Amino acid sequence: MITDDYLNSSRVVSGLKKGPLGEHIQLYIDWLRQRGYSREIGHRYLSLARDFGLWLAATGSGLADIEEALVTRYLAERARHRPRYRGDALALARLLSVLREAKIIAPRPVPPRDPREDLLQAYSLYMERARGLAPASIASHVWFLRPCLQELGIATNADVGSLTARAVSRYVERHAGDGGATTARIMCSRMRVFLRYLHCEGFLADDLTGAIPLIRRTSNERLPSYMPIEEVERVLKGCDRSTATGRRDYAILMLLARLGLRACEVARLRLDDFDWRAGQFTVRGKGRKTATMPLPPDVGAAITSYLQHGRPRSDSRQLFLRAVAPHTGFQGAPAVQTVARSAIERAGITGLARRGSHAFRHSLATGLLRSGAMLTEIGQLLRHEQQDTTRIYAKVDLDSLRPLGLPWLGCGQ
Repeated sequence: MITDDYLNSSRVVSGLKKGPLGEHIQLYIDWLRQRGYSREIGHRYLSLARDFGLWLAATGSGLADIEEALVTRYLAERARHRPRYRGDALALARLLSVLREAKIIAPRPVPPRDPREDLLQAYSLYMERARGLAPASIASHVWFLRPCLQELGIATNADVGSLTARAVSRYVERHAGDGGATTARIMCSRMRVFLRYLHCEGFLADDLTGAIPLIRRTSNERLPSYMPIEEVERVLKGCDRSTATGRRDYAILMLLARLGLRACEVARLRLDDFDWRAGQFTVRGKGRKTATMPLPPDVGAAITSYLQHGRPRSDSRQLFLRAVAPHTGFQGAPAVQTVARSAIERAGITGLARRGSHAFRHSLATGLLRSGAMLTEIGQLLRHEQQDTTRIYAKVDLDSLRPLGLPWLGCGQ
């Protein structure tokens, strides 16, 4: 923590107070302290602010001149004389945010609005109100559509009328290979929904969804990638539970391995979701659906250990927080994916097609199936809406499938 002793004795702080930012630097110091920044990180951020202030004075710039372009120019010149740290730009961006919140410097200039954003915003409202999609799903649709609109030259509703089936199919052909087959199928799905929306709303005279080609799925592509029980246990034992970060990661991995939660579901967990007396908790799943799940004793013990001896002090009600300041809640699934991927790599597990959180979900389902659980029971645990989704795991149970194979007639020759 940034202590009073450090602030009273630091030459960096005394230099800051004498510089052009001195009159207002206490606001930044208070911001760092409130968010629990360590003394080391706080010292680096304050040193950067001091150097920025000295550069302002040397170049004849004042508070009225501070903006993002000036910060970019300073960082470029700074990089010529000393190593550049990844957090430098973010640290100065936070300094500017603090000064703007106190109305000390001018608001951030608003860039000219791209007319495509109006089209995408109207589409987003339609997806939310008419189809009930969650914000993350809407963002996925928009992410695929934005480069499509730009490349096809569509900026307004009036431009939509000039769209042709040939232009749509050629766009798909050009970009189907940008990623994997799954990404290409998602892109085509997003485009079909958008084209159907344009036709239903009257912006397109013809339904152009037929112009989007089908991308074939190979028979073995959807085989789940899983770990045997022994490897899952090795991953769990690889967490250093003597540290706060290790306790947090162990609790996350237990939720993934014992209950098969998705990464986004783990990230959404809040303190209020747990009923400790009843031994259950609430899961916010896909499609804004909620479910009540039992809390196994070993999973509950892992979470309790994190809450008592690992979770930083924070006003956030999210269960899992960043280990370093600012101690905010996980922004979404990527943070959980990083924890899972790092744990698998640390345990030396190889041979997985995807080393992320879903490997634990697949491993749980496969292990249950091999221990005699029914597919319907596994589907209920994993909260699958369709039985076909659960049937995928039958493909990896080779011991059960082997007796079903017919003998080769030529085996005796």
